[in-house]
Amino acid sequence: MKFATQLVHFDPSPGDPKRPMTTPIYQTATFEQVHADSFGEYDYSRSGNPTRRVLEEQMACLEGGSRGFAFSSGMAAILAVTGLLRSGDEILADWDLYGGTSRLFAKVLSRSGIVVRYVDAADPANVAEQITPATRLIFVESPTNPLLRVLDLAAIAEIADKRSILFCVDSSTMSPYLQNPLALGADIVLHSATKFLCGHSDVTGGIVVAKDEILAREIQFLQNAQGNALGPFDSFLLLRGLKTLKLRIDAQQKSAVKIANFLASHAKVGTMHYPGLPSHSGYALQTKQARGGGAVLSFTVGSAIATKHIAENTKLFKIAVSFGSVNSTISIPYAMSHVSVPAEDRSTRGIPQDLLRLSIGVEDADDLIADLEEQLDKLP
Repeated sequence: MKFATQLVHFDPSPGDPKRPMTTPIYQTATFEQVHADSFGEYDYSRSGNPTRRVLEEQMACLEGGSRGFAFSSGMAAILAVTGLLRSGDEILADWDLYGGTSRLFAKVLSRSGIVVRYVDAADPANVAEQITPATRLIFVESPTNPLLRVLDLAAIAEIADKRSILFCVDSSTMSPYLQNPLALGADIVLHSATKFLCGHSDVTGGIVVAKDEILAREIQFLQNAQGNALGPFDSFLLLRGLKTLKLRIDAQQKSAVKIANFLASHAKVGTMHYPGLPSHSGYALQTKQARGGGAVLSFTVGSAIATKHIAENTKLFKIAVSFGSVNSTISIPYAMSHVSVPAEDRSTRGIPQDLLRLSIGVEDADDLIADLEEQLDKLP
């Protein structure tokens, strides 16, 4: 089946003789057991829930992995992946990461004796050079957030495979519709399900999909032991949102290209970051490893005052830290999504104070352009 068909044709309730069209919400914490000395298929929703199971199997199918796991947030998903490591192990990460990930790596993992080092992974040779005997995990986003850099996932996967190092890709900006890191050689793909997978700003969740069964069993253990699995009602909402993933992203991406072209030609816009434009340095690579540039873009406007003016005065772009919703949003990464990154690191990492990030929704593109143009034209 093609992707659009996969999104809506799956077994919504395995084994249910009533054959519902939509997955039921098994809003229960515990399940009655037949025997007192052995467990049935389900016993406690932290360990497994039928609603969540359908979601997890659907995500594994969409990403082409062995098994999928749904967590209470994207950060909970990342935490589970880092649980595969032990004290003394090292993570080699690309420097352009979501602020919450940077905070986890810097202020939480250090308590467990896990070392995190950063590298410019846009050149795979840098990754190969920076690997040490302690490196156990390579962690990247592509395209990155908020600078929309494109990393060569297949090349990094090859480096990791030769050194027997795990390779994890945060693919939140793409979704499985536009990019499949496991097919490019990654061992783990994860998503902040809060974003494009849900698409309606009404679920906080995270997804991890493992390539092989051995790795999947380890992640299942961590999900149960850490107790951060996604609840049944949120799993239901996420399953519902997934059904329109292709429809939403097709519309959002089409508008994003139009808006990016407008911004790139506007006199008040400085640097434009959108991998769906041929002028982007990663355009050729993005075209090779993904099926479009997505619906997130960023650009500079010259000053922090200008960013604040645009963010606070556009009418259709709502100020919000997340992305991927049917509603268009605007944010200042330096002061919002990446504020948890130390100021000196934000500067050295090239996250300027005058950077604006847009997440394009399903509104009419011409309306969104008019909204941006009105405020850009007011800048001195």
